[in-house]
Amino acid sequence: MATTVDARPEGDMSWKEVGELGLRYGRIPAALLLVEAFYWFLTLPSDTLAPIQVTEAWIWNELTNLIYGEGSAVISHHNGWLTRIDLQHASFPGPFNTVGLYVSDECAGVHEMIFLSTLVMMTDGVPQRQKLRTVVVMCGLVYILNILRLVVFYPIAVNACVDMAGQQACLNSMWDYHERVYEWGFLLVLVSMWLIWFIRFGGPARTLEATKNDPSPWRFERRRSWARQHWVVLGLAGLMFLLAMSNIYSNEEALAARDTMAMCEFASLLSSDCSDAQNRWDDAIGYAWSLSALGLALMVGTTVVIARPNEDGTWPSEAEVPDEVEVPVPVEKSHHTKQKGSWKKSRAKEEE
Repeated sequence: MATTVDARPEGDMSWKEVGELGLRYGRIPAALLLVEAFYWFLTLPSDTLAPIQVTEAWIWNELTNLIYGEGSAVISHHNGWLTRIDLQHASFPGPFNTVGLYVSDECAGVHEMIFLSTLVMMTDGVPQRQKLRTVVVMCGLVYILNILRLVVFYPIAVNACVDMAGQQACLNSMWDYHERVYEWGFLLVLVSMWLIWFIRFGGPARTLEATKNDPSPWRFERRRSWARQHWVVLGLAGLMFLLAMSNIYSNEEALAARDTMAMCEFASLLSSDCSDAQNRWDDAIGYAWSLSALGLALMVGTTVVIARPNEDGTWPSEAEVPDEVEVPVPVEKSHHTKQKGSWKKSRAKEEE
């Protein structure tokens, strides 16, 4: 009679489970790369996120005046939008004792919000509603942290310029602070926020459990069945990306407009030629953005599908892996020793 025993020690994972866990974790950096490409094309045009930039500039200006005194900051226009902040103090260099800063699309905090939202949404083992609530809360925290980052510019500049009044070098500490936060400070904060949340909801154990029992009513999965039309759509998406890149880096008119813009910014020129160059470059970027966004949408829509669980609670992509294997019990043989002597005598003894 055969018995059923567990072939693996408790707590150990099979190589297939290790592979499944690795694939689930590997989807996160892959998704982040796609999001980075999406954001790069999104912010190529000037002032792409203008409404958010204007809102943050207004809050920055109001908080600076509220905390450090009326007249410490003045809001003004930059490229036609109210996104420029002029910090004012008697120790600041220049004829007007001001430091001009503006909220660019990169400083709006949207990049950080998209990065963090992708980490949360790609985490397995958490219900979709919980993920959406987490994204809303974390994006709100990122928005507040970004405003606080901007508000800190003023005291850093004042503290340095009081000792070096009127010298341009007194602003170096403010720029150093900006570079540190921009390069790795915010990234460290975002990863820490996600890691704390990830551990709070079970960490790797819950992710491994999600490969067998996902509590969500639906989830995103990669397409497993490919037909000819799917490959055609992917090829069309790739062609759109190539056309978008060539319009930026191979279009002579666009390149000439970019060079003119660089000269205008370097010499602080304001002329009709500079305005025309800005418009030509924005048109080229807008065309590239439209093509790349459409190509990215086609690529994601083709490679990703929405899966729902079967009636028995399993997912269509799951392969049934038996946790137990049958190990037959060895049956003792009747003739397990070597017979000695004549085989006829042995046979006669057995018949008796």
